[in-house]
Order: sequence, then C-alpha cells, then structure tokens
Amino acid sequence: MKEFNGSRFTVHGQRTTVHGKRLTPECYGENHHMLKDANILVIDDEAVIRDGCSRILTKEGCRVKGVENGEAGLDLITNKGEPFDILLLDLMMPGISGMEVLDAVHSVDQSLIVIVITGYATVESAVEAMKKGAYDFIAKPFTPDQLRIVVRRGVEKRVLQREAEDLRKEREKSLKDIAYEKSRISTIINCMVDGVLVTDRDSQIVLHNPAATRLLEIKSLPIINKSLCQCVKNEGLVKAVATTLSAERSKYLEISQEITPCEGSARVFLRADTAPVLNEGGEIMGSVTVLHDITQEKELNQMKSDFLTMVSHELRAPISAIQQQLSVIEGGMAGLITEKQGKMLIRAKERTKGLLDLINDLLNVSSIDSGIVVQHKESIVLKEIVEKAYQLMEPEAEVRGIKMRLETSDPLPPVNADRENMEEVFTNLISNAIKYNVEGGGIIITLRSEGEFVRTDVTDTGIGIPEKDLPKIFDRFYRVKSSQTRTVIGTGLGLPIAKGIVEAHRGTISIKSKEGNGTTVTVLLPKASE
Repeated sequence: MKEFNGSRFTVHGQRTTVHGKRLTPECYGENHHMLKDANILVIDDEAVIRDGCSRILTKEGCRVKGVENGEAGLDLITNKGEPFDILLLDLMMPGISGMEVLDAVHSVDQSLIVIVITGYATVESAVEAMKKGAYDFIAKPFTPDQLRIVVRRGVEKRVLQREAEDLRKEREKSLKDIAYEKSRISTIINCMVDGVLVTDRDSQIVLHNPAATRLLEIKSLPIINKSLCQCVKNEGLVKAVATTLSAERSKYLEISQEITPCEGSARVFLRADTAPVLNEGGEIMGSVTVLHDITQEKELNQMKSDFLTMVSHELRAPISAIQQQLSVIEGGMAGLITEKQGKMLIRAKERTKGLLDLINDLLNVSSIDSGIVVQHKESIVLKEIVEKAYQLMEPEAEVRGIKMRLETSDPLPPVNADRENMEEVFTNLISNAIKYNVEGGGIIITLRSEGEFVRTDVTDTGIGIPEKDLPKIFDRFYRVKSSQTRTVIGTGLGLPIAKGIVEAHRGTISIKSKEGNGTTVTVLLPKASE
C-alpha cells in the first residue's frame, strides 16, 4: 500500500484502498478529467509531502507548486497574486501556523479552496479549520487515491464557484446593459409610426410605444408589467404571443396576421408581426410584436377589386358576343370567306378567347379576395373531378403528341369541396402541364390517400421551372420568361387562383421543378369528416 506518513513513502502492490475498501477508476465519478489544468499550491514543511503531492497531481494534469512554510505561501498568494485553485495546507508548521495562513488567505481571496493536511487528525482541529473557512481536510497518512478524491472534490467546488460568479457578472452586466439600452430604445420606438409591443416570457408587457396603445385602442394606462390578455382585446394577437413563447428552442417561430383592435371590429385593420426575443444562447426571453396600420391599404385593395369586378363584368358580355359573331362568320353563315380571311378569323378568335380567360381569371381573383370563392361544399370523390378534367384536356394533349396517364388507388376517401372549384383547379394544372411540356412528352396524374389528406400529383416531362423563379411562381401575373415560354398564352393568374381555391378548402399546393427536367404539382386536400 502506498501512503504518506511522516517521511515514509512506500508502495505495496497496485491496489489502493480507503477505509479497507478497494478503489477502482469508477470511484472517481464522471469528472475524473476535471483535475486537468488545475493550479494547486502545497504549503508543507515536509519535502516528501510536497514532492509526493506534486508527483501524483501532476500526473493528473495539474500544475503544482510547493513551498516549505507559510511565509513563502502567503507571498505567492498575496504579493505575487498567482491564481491558485486549490491550497493544500499543513496545519502544524514552524513559523506561521496553518491556522494563521488560513485567516490571511481568506482575507485576500475567499474563493480559494483550502484543504487542510494534518498529522493530528482530531475532530477539534478539523472543526476549527472548517470554521475558519477550510473546504475539507485530509489526515496523514493518506493514500494517493485519497488525495485525488479530496482534491477532485475541491476542484469541482472551484468550478461551481466560477460558474456562479460568471452567472452573477453576466446578470449584472445584462441589467446594466438593459438599463442603458432601454433608455435608447424607448427614445427610438416612441418616435415610430408603427406600434411596438414587447412581452417577457410570462406574457407580461415590458415595453411599448404610444403607437401600440393607440392602434390597439388601449385606454387603461399604464400597462407595463400587466398581462397581455388583460390589456389587449384581440384573442388572435394574445394567442400568437403565447404560441411564440412556447415554441421549442430550436424553432424560431414568426407569426404574421391581420387583426383588428377588437374582435369583430371593422374600423381599423392592422398587420401584426410577432417574433421571439432570444438571448445569446438562443433561449426565448420574450416576444416582440410590430403593428402596422393597413386600413388604407385594405380600402384601396377593395376599391381595386371592386373596379376589376365591375370592368370584368362589363367586358365579358360584349367580348362573348364578339366571339360568337366570329364563329358565325367563320362558319360561312354570313357568306363565303377566303382562306386568308379564315386564318385571320382563327387568330381573332384566339385573341378573344384569351381576353375572356383573363376576364374570368380576374373575376376568380376578386372572389378569392372577397372570401366567397367556396360557394357550395359537398362530399365528392376527387377521382371523378380529375377524370373529368383529364377527358376535357386530352384532345389538346393529343394535338401535341403528349401521352397522359391517370393512376389512382382505390378506394379513395371523399373530400368536402366545391365541385366547380375543384374542376377549375385540376383543369388548370393539367392545362399547364400540356402547355409547358415538350412535343411528344408525357403527363402522369396520380391520386392516393396520405394520412389525413387525399394527395394528387400532376407530373410532366416539360421544360421545368428555373430555381430563381420558383419562389414567385404563385405570385399574381408572374410568368416565367424564356425563349421556350414566349409563345405560350397565359395570364399569370392560373396558379395563384388554384392556390387560393385549395387554401380556401384548408388544403395545400406545392411545386417541385428543375429546369429541363419537368415539374410536379402536389395538391393535398383534407379528407371529409365521417
């Protein structure tokens, strides 16, 4: 057995014991590497103790310095200011005693971990040392494992002290920074036209500007430190803040919505953008909501929508009449026509049809904006709708040599939808797959059940969509411009209308495409409730 006992330092085998029990590496716990880089000072008048401690702890990765008396130790700690983590201190030394060193050390650095070494392991000396601030003690004779264990505990305590100190300093710094920044931020946001509303993690209001209270029509001031639900009458905003605050740490959740100050009010319309406030560690500290008055924008959009509806209605009747008259002339009912005149009539009919399509699209957009796109929901089997659109567009595909195939899995559950809306959506998607395909290409339409939805994929082998155009593909009037699309007739409203209809049915529509490799449009519609 290896042990320190006065000037003796002997080894007995490879076993180490404490109080008769064998120690294994597991006894050291999870933190057996914690001793690495610890700064340790040994004050003991016996060289064998100093050297033995240094040899054992250095093997553990510690930096160890030893001195033979209290005066030299205090000089290192107080005058030279060396940053030690652990002090191994002998109580009985010539000159300044260990107790005196203990008092002097703690007057300089109370955080220094002191472990007392004594050959007089009485309860009285141990208790007295602990009363004076010693963390622990180790009695001679002791084994290397006993030394490692007690030093390791001291280092763990030192690490915890430093972490606590770092947290305290960070908190003090944060409070000072917040006090300074709050003054600056308040000055800035008070001058903003948009409303700003900041809450803490408990949904209590900690910051706001006059614009926020004005836009939200909050009368009972002040509202600082009050719960959001006490001050704000719009449940949608309260729910958005709660959702943002409860989001998982890895998910940064932003919520944008249109609200009114009070539920059911139609005087003022606001856009509320709510986002979490994160600290440096990515933890949610609160929420911030920016409120923008969009009342005038809504009024202008409504005026524009009303105007488009009026013009579309006024134009549709005469253009339909013109198209009918052109058909009459083309059929020879107004007299014989030449071949050249026939070609001119065909072009004129194509143009009038394009105008009628545009007018119908504008009316559909107006319906979507007005929220009346879904007229009559019923339980329908989507397969029937898709088959009808398939048959309608099949002649157009045959003209270009495009082969179409319909694949379905039976039985498909029904969906609650407006039949005419669905016919328009899938006719539009199949039409696009034909128009933007290559001569002799192919189209596969698949229907299947997927979770709570019925999924429809329209896949073509066409020209595809460039990656830069994909984010805008559902924007109104947006069309991909290239040499391949120049001759394709369209309004740029088909996909936005399809998206509006699908979303009005609580479904989703998405596009995957790669330029030159075709396109797949996926529509998910919720199954009908049983």
